[in-house]
Amino acid sequence: MSSGKHLNGVRVKHCKNTAGQDIIPMSLPEKVFIPMGQHIGAPCQPVVAVGEQVKLGQKIGEAVKYVGAPIHSSVSGEVTGIRQEMSQMGVIDTIIEITPDGKQEKADSVVPPTVTDRESFIKAVRESGVVGLGGATFPMSVKFDVKEPLKVDTFIINGAECEPYITVDHRNMLTHTQEIVDGARAVLKWLDIERCIIGIETNKPDAIKAFRDILGDDSKIKVQELRQVYPQGAERVIIYECTGRHLVAGKLPAHIGCIVSNVSSVLKMQQYLATGMPLVSRSMTVDGNVVKEPKNVDVPIGTPLCDVIEFCGGTSGEVRKIILGGPMMGRAIPRDDFGVIKGNSAILCFDEKFAKQEQEKACINCGRCVRGCPMNLMPTRLARYWERQELELIREYDVYTCMECGCCSFVCPARKQLSFEIKLAKQWVMEEDRKAKAKAEAEAAAAKEEGGSK
Repeated sequence: MSSGKHLNGVRVKHCKNTAGQDIIPMSLPEKVFIPMGQHIGAPCQPVVAVGEQVKLGQKIGEAVKYVGAPIHSSVSGEVTGIRQEMSQMGVIDTIIEITPDGKQEKADSVVPPTVTDRESFIKAVRESGVVGLGGATFPMSVKFDVKEPLKVDTFIINGAECEPYITVDHRNMLTHTQEIVDGARAVLKWLDIERCIIGIETNKPDAIKAFRDILGDDSKIKVQELRQVYPQGAERVIIYECTGRHLVAGKLPAHIGCIVSNVSSVLKMQQYLATGMPLVSRSMTVDGNVVKEPKNVDVPIGTPLCDVIEFCGGTSGEVRKIILGGPMMGRAIPRDDFGVIKGNSAILCFDEKFAKQEQEKACINCGRCVRGCPMNLMPTRLARYWERQELELIREYDVYTCMECGCCSFVCPARKQLSFEIKLAKQWVMEEDRKAKAKAEAEAAAAKEEGGSK
């Protein structure tokens, strides 16, 4: 399996304060606010109207592009609003507001799908609405619908959960071990893949044991113990740690014979196959040094973040930073009334002491950022070239390979925001490349038209 070699990374405090707490269901909120943009790709289009009665699991948003996943109602009740407003992603999105009736009546469509072959399996996964629940939100059905399926020989289930604080994947692995294994077997069967590797960091020995106890001498599904090094759960890192294969930037895992899915995504997929209930809720860790009662909670999609925090006892002291996801790659948000979306694995609330940004100092050329970078980049060079607006040098130093994991900023003794500057540099290069491509296409079209008129 593994090559025995390892990629670079950094040691972070785990802060797994809720690792011993089961995931508990949250009570229904007064309203849910469900955005149509909850996955990579084009947002869904609403298929319900204001005043319409909807039921639990009913489709309310249809994916209009191939890269997409439908969105379903997390409650039964009445659609009381459809409007355009800013979402937690920082873009204008269509938000469907539903007022629950408290009955949680299931839609008639909530029945186990009929799966007989690869095509019907992929169709079922698409209808489940499942996306990457680790935060990437890549539609699961698109991952599975590879162009050359015979070249894919390895299915990797990502159970690393290397970000500090977050523990819901860990709890799902303990509570739903058999369902995850059943989901893995379904993927191997219907996609005709040879083997499955479940990658779990060694700080979760109980989860490793739970899977090995169930799997026994299963020759097709194995557990791979991973080092406790961040960012062990990053796609390119876990592929290399489990198989020794390098995934270059811009390519999908299928290019090197792999498909990678978050462990909670596999669980939600299997639950849909067994019951027909699509993705209408997700498990989240609620923690941070001002949260009164840190918990692991199963939350209906669209629940206001402030309601989730209140369910965990609220906060003590002034909250100066709210992060969705982990502290390394999560997003800070300006307010707490956004609705929960599929990609939210955690809500972390911190006070001034944690949130305060230390002042940057001069780089001392210590090389820690280089030693910590899992992609072997030179972060200080990339940041410097961004500051100087030297486009070709940014390209030359391989900015596209950056995963934006934050390792360089984390280890920098000068507290330089290297990861953020490299992200800006990458966005600049991508925009320039898009402009160049559009210009070339326009010139080619013009030349073709001119040639045809002669």
